[in-house]
Amino acid sequence: MMKKKSISASKASLVLFLCQMISALDVPLDSKLLEELSQPPTITQQSPKDYIVDPRENIVIQCEAKGKPPPSFSWTRNGTHFDIDKDAQVTMKPNSGTLVINIMNGGKAEAYEGVYQCTARNERGAAISNNIVIRPSRSPLWTKEKLEPNQVREGDSLVLHCRPPVGLPPPIIFWMDNAFQRLPQSERVSQSLNGDLYFSNVQPEDTREDYICYARFNHTQTIQQKQPISVKVFSTKPVTERQPTLLTPTGSTSTKVELRGNVLLLECIAAGLPTPVIRWIKEGGELPANRTFFENFKKTLKIIDVSEADSGNYKCIARNVLGSAHHVISVTVKAAPYWITAPRNLVLSPGEDGTLICRANGNPKPDISWLANGVPIAIAPEDPSRKVDGDTIIFSHVQERSSAVYQCNASNEYGYLLANAFVNVLAEPPRILTPANKLYQVIADSPALLDCAYFGSPKPEIEWFKGVKGSILRGNEYIFHDNGTLEIPVAQKDSTGTYTCVARNELGKIQNEVQLEVKDPTMIIKQPEYKVIQRYGQVSFECIIKHDSTLLPTVIWLKDNDELPDDERFLVGKDNLTIMNVTDKDDGTYTCIVNTTLDSVSASAVLTVVAAPPTPAIIYARPNPPFDLELTGQLERSIELSWIPGDENNSPITNFVIEYEDGLHEPGVWHYQTEVPGTQTTVQLKLSPYVNYSFRVIAVNEIGRSQPSEPSEQYLTKSANPDENPSNVQGIGSEPDNLVITWESLKGFQSNGPGLQYKVSWRQKDVDDEWTSVIVANVSKYIVSGTPTFVPYEIKVQALNDLGYAPEPSEVIGHSGEDLPMVAPGNVQVHVINSTLAKVHWDPVPLKTVRGHLQGYKVYYWKVQSLSRRSRRHVEKKILTFRGNKTFGMLPGLEPYSSYKLNVRVVNGKGEGPASPDKVFRTPEGVPSSPSFLKITNPTLDSLTLEWGLPTHPNGVLTSYTLKFQPINNTHELGPLVEIRIPANESSLILKNLNYSTRYKFYFNAQTSVGSGSQITEEAVTIMDEAGILRPAVGAGKVQPLYPRIRNVTTAAAETYANISWEYEGPDHANFYVEYGVAGSKEDWKKEIVNGSRSFFVLKGLTPGTAYKVRVGAEGLSGFRSSEDVFETGPAMASRQVDIATQGWFIGLMCAVALLILILLIVCFIRRNKGGKYPVKEKEDAHADPEIQPMKEDDGTFGEYRSLESDAEDHKPLKKGSRTPSDRTVKKEDSDDSLVDYGEGVNGQFNEDGSFIGQYSGKKEKEPAEGNESSEAPSPVNAMNSFV
Repeated sequence: MMKKKSISASKASLVLFLCQMISALDVPLDSKLLEELSQPPTITQQSPKDYIVDPRENIVIQCEAKGKPPPSFSWTRNGTHFDIDKDAQVTMKPNSGTLVINIMNGGKAEAYEGVYQCTARNERGAAISNNIVIRPSRSPLWTKEKLEPNQVREGDSLVLHCRPPVGLPPPIIFWMDNAFQRLPQSERVSQSLNGDLYFSNVQPEDTREDYICYARFNHTQTIQQKQPISVKVFSTKPVTERQPTLLTPTGSTSTKVELRGNVLLLECIAAGLPTPVIRWIKEGGELPANRTFFENFKKTLKIIDVSEADSGNYKCIARNVLGSAHHVISVTVKAAPYWITAPRNLVLSPGEDGTLICRANGNPKPDISWLANGVPIAIAPEDPSRKVDGDTIIFSHVQERSSAVYQCNASNEYGYLLANAFVNVLAEPPRILTPANKLYQVIADSPALLDCAYFGSPKPEIEWFKGVKGSILRGNEYIFHDNGTLEIPVAQKDSTGTYTCVARNELGKIQNEVQLEVKDPTMIIKQPEYKVIQRYGQVSFECIIKHDSTLLPTVIWLKDNDELPDDERFLVGKDNLTIMNVTDKDDGTYTCIVNTTLDSVSASAVLTVVAAPPTPAIIYARPNPPFDLELTGQLERSIELSWIPGDENNSPITNFVIEYEDGLHEPGVWHYQTEVPGTQTTVQLKLSPYVNYSFRVIAVNEIGRSQPSEPSEQYLTKSANPDENPSNVQGIGSEPDNLVITWESLKGFQSNGPGLQYKVSWRQKDVDDEWTSVIVANVSKYIVSGTPTFVPYEIKVQALNDLGYAPEPSEVIGHSGEDLPMVAPGNVQVHVINSTLAKVHWDPVPLKTVRGHLQGYKVYYWKVQSLSRRSRRHVEKKILTFRGNKTFGMLPGLEPYSSYKLNVRVVNGKGEGPASPDKVFRTPEGVPSSPSFLKITNPTLDSLTLEWGLPTHPNGVLTSYTLKFQPINNTHELGPLVEIRIPANESSLILKNLNYSTRYKFYFNAQTSVGSGSQITEEAVTIMDEAGILRPAVGAGKVQPLYPRIRNVTTAAAETYANISWEYEGPDHANFYVEYGVAGSKEDWKKEIVNGSRSFFVLKGLTPGTAYKVRVGAEGLSGFRSSEDVFETGPAMASRQVDIATQGWFIGLMCAVALLILILLIVCFIRRNKGGKYPVKEKEDAHADPEIQPMKEDDGTFGEYRSLESDAEDHKPLKKGSRTPSDRTVKKEDSDDSLVDYGEGVNGQFNEDGSFIGQYSGKKEKEPAEGNESSEAPSPVNAMNSFV
């Protein structure tokens, strides 16, 4: 009766558990929702159970928890309340339970040894941490001892004892000499696990006085040294050889207890001469593969991740030429508690049922106990909805007061496990988390998924309507998912419209609308077609598309599934691809791909390039087929085939392809056999048994392949055993409890005879099982059921037919099916490197819990909120995958000054394991981006108004703005820089006391505590004074740009230089520049700055006989340019081989020219003294321009001259200038841009450097222009013109 009652109770528990699985609520990971829902505390971070601290540093005992409302924290020490307010050395971090014990300011670490436990509590319950044992590390000194010298006979064994001081944690031992060099170790001399130095036999070279044992205490970074040990080896001859004896362990047997999951270390060190060799075996079994390692010259056996299956007797055998010795170590593997099913948080609605299950295993079996809110459940407040049944708590008809945090403790003599799991009873009206009026776009005839993410307690019911007031959607044309999503399997154009989702429970009702648009599919209505083109020809592929008018397509062309060559011969048009001057390399497949945001289509065509015919009379074609096929020399495994070639059609035959037909297994199907050079007409062919052969021959030349020849006569070979076994044998489970064995079946002719079958054999690896075999028909798969999850199997597949078996097949290793990983990575830590980069660490999961091929780890991370904006947004999770058994990774591209969460999951071939608890971290502040805009408005005589916008990405808390500005003069020279610091809460500023009619350049940026961000620049001009000729329009809100005009650009070119002149209309103080480049070239324009306000410029360093393009522009508030002009420099003069500067006639001629110039200068001087005026002078007198000045002799610019009759008229520049045609005249009818217009009807002339010597009219400017626009060498003609 008791047994039946127990079974009935367990069935009831199972039913309740299934109900809980069905009815428990899933809380969506919506940040806004999670903030609003009440939640009991959850411990998110705590210090390790055994916490060894550095006694010189502050002790930090971590305890972090989350909950709604935020939890408060308290601590116990050694089981009693720990009042931190009464200890001045102890503080608790704000909004945290982490304790900081101040050791560096007078505290003693030893005074704080003990067992600590943290409790996090809010109105919904209390969670507790593990018992955290605090112990300060210790690195005691070596006790002083008197060491006697060791005198030992050559060949004897020797043990040098280290006996380090007992520290916490234990030290690392190593042996060195006085020079701090490690003592060499070998099979003869080695260090044991306890630190002693063992000599299997000593040699004379072992004599030394500085054998020193060192103990390194890593926790305190200290090293202690033992007194040096002296060893003296004395020789006796002859040296007696000895058989092995074991130095450690002693005796014939010993025992060892190790815990599950730890590393098992077994050691055997032997004495003997010659030096013994150590070998390890496991009695009654094999050493575990992949987990067994040998260290210390095979004296140490290391088995990692031990389990109960590793218990047993391990024998070490020491052997040399004289004999052997052995020792048996009996190993027992115990186990601290480990989880089978850890309790999980439970969210229920009022009136629902649920269960908490806590199952653990260990050796011995652990005891399970429950606590409620940190109090043993037996003395906790009564809850009528709660019933404890061993490792299960059953909840029935819960109410909101049933919310609590439950702790499960599983313990045995080797340790304990503690897990918190809360029961949260919520009563919440429905909420729809999908954004309102979300737009979904799909292609016609494809599925449409409309989201309706929701939450409520009790769980709401979801209904969908089309339109705001439409009827409820039902029927087979719709699929309603449990998460609220509506699926339209085949969306049509008439599916477009508004869809309404309604969620309701007993506490309320809510609805949300989404929009669906169904688009026409993208189609290629004219596809590219196969083309054959001769070399050096032109070919075009068409790709004409039809698409939905609201989608923007992009067309991409590929060649052989790769990008088009970077070659200007490939021209991509709107609807086609054209290839110019086709070469053999262009042969291939061309694909047109059309992409939109919703779909993608493609079409391909092949281009075949053939040789161009040398003359129209010669016709190239494929060869004619061979004929007269004959079979001779028939044997069981070979035969000779011969033929007569057909006509090659003007293109030599390069090779013959031989094909065969198997009339017995695949009649009508021809297979490739071999090929031979075009000069060969016979071939010896290898044959397979049990095949009815026919052969045919195909001729090949550069044009292509001929038609196949007529088939030869048939030849049937005899049957035989299979020669080979199936290939590509694999064993991969499709389910956790099966093994699917697959292989590539033999082809018909490979069977070598009738009755082809396969013998499939398997056995579990590393287990003493016999082979299990089964013979199957001619298939390619066999499924083994009932296998353990993910264990290795040895597999082999052997072919057989009616005549016998194929050779013995090789074995392959396969695995039964994988299952999802069981546990999440633990100890997830985040180290923030900078404002955009973080490094995440985690502990690897035990390989046995992976339950499959470890593929790596996935880190899910997402931004929770920006700390500067305090605004939330849709959570966009990012995933980084780290292959293999990595335990860390970098998270790039983070946003500064933001809060992030992450978790880590292990991945195998089946999928992802559970996620680790979410880890919260924050990125520090960074520098901001530039302000979103900078506007300059309301210009006056002495002020400007600046307005700006916040940076798009503040990346922190803005502390201030910095404004820098400086004036700019006409020559683009910058004046003194003024800097102003502006509070962060300002968005505008009025700058006063500025200079009128002055251009200013402004530099503006924002600052956070980290530093200054990128700056935005702007320029503006204060308006002119009342005497100016231009003012802004009344009421203008911004600085109005001026729009002057440059016209009549004319050029006069010589061999290596050209004079450029132009007309300018607009305000004064324009700053000109000349841009030029080679006509027809795609190179960037070259730019030359014109100093002052000149209206001409000389371009130097040009290439003779070259066409150039030129244009003139002005820099200012709104830059503008003239139209382009084109000119050509003169041809290069032929160079002479003789240096004329050394010729007598040239020197005489130069002297004559110099004399003539001197005479002309005297004449000019006399005429000027007489008051004579010339046309230029008369014009200047008429216009009275105070800035006119002629050309200077030294640099080719307009220089100064003075009239004796008018000393007050100085600095009168010639304003216009241009090159003339070769007859040195300018004709009005030749060009509207001629400088004749500037000379009032009188034809102007030019000297050699392009300066104008005619009559002209000047234009008033406020200041004399400065600069040197030409660097032409001075000439006698220039000097003369200065006085004409």
